[in-house]
Amino acid sequence: MEAERLIASGRHALAESRTALDIVAEAWQAQALAQAIGSHLALGGPLELRGEARGLGETVGGRGALDHPALRTGGLRAVQLTAVGDARTALTALGALLGEVGIALVGVACATDEEGLYWQCIEAMDAADEANDRVRAMLRRLSLRDHDPHRPPDTARGRAGPG
Repeated sequence: MEAERLIASGRHALAESRTALDIVAEAWQAQALAQAIGSHLALGGPLELRGEARGLGETVGGRGALDHPALRTGGLRAVQLTAVGDARTALTALGALLGEVGIALVGVACATDEEGLYWQCIEAMDAADEANDRVRAMLRRLSLRDHDPHRPPDTARGRAGPG
């Protein structure tokens, strides 16, 4: 499935989450999707993005979101990723999802009296923030690339112009 559709699905699932644990699980779903998109762009995205994309694919320390216990109860949407159409559009949508995740997690962390849940939210917020920092860095690189009059055509996809 294309990245933008998976991101839209994640935004919808987050909006429909009714319990704190559902919100935490959706936060890790978003993180897993960010990792998958990062890995995809690191392999075949625009050359300017590959370093940051590799970092995005490796966020959340050594463990990664794909192994997070909150994801073991249901299917992982990120495994359905087959393509990242337009890098700028996908990264912009991913940044919006990660921002929404952060806001939802702040709400859960502020409302809970359960210490374990609080720290799960803090861990997930840190992961979303780190991923969003990398997404913003990639968007800046794309913007700089688009405004460079000496830039050669984008050969990563066999075409000229914005990626």
